[in-house]
Amino acid sequence: MSEKDVAGALGLAQKAGKISSGDLGVKDALSGGKAKLLVIAADASPNTVKELKFLAEKASVPVISCMKRTELGLCIGKAPRAAVAVMDNGFAGLIMKKWNM
Repeated sequence: MSEKDVAGALGLAQKAGKISSGDLGVKDALSGGKAKLLVIAADASPNTVKELKFLAEKASVPVISCMKRTELGLCIGKAPRAAVAVMDNGFAGLIMKKWNM
């Protein structure tokens, strides 16, 4: 499926309060066991990608990489974001299905 479908699902998850974004918020969600899916922007810095993928692997959280930072932030109504954590199994499953995981 397309990034547009993923963006729509992320927008719904944000409205439902099931998204954590920003550097500290994503790391807290991953280390606290709340994250069900990690979405990393395709243009995130290599250090950010490495750190977040490590935390996601440690927490057994699936990771997808799509959209640019500006698009990722825009779909959740925020400034550009390098990553967002989805904290709901239903939304995580929907996004993974739309991304063909």
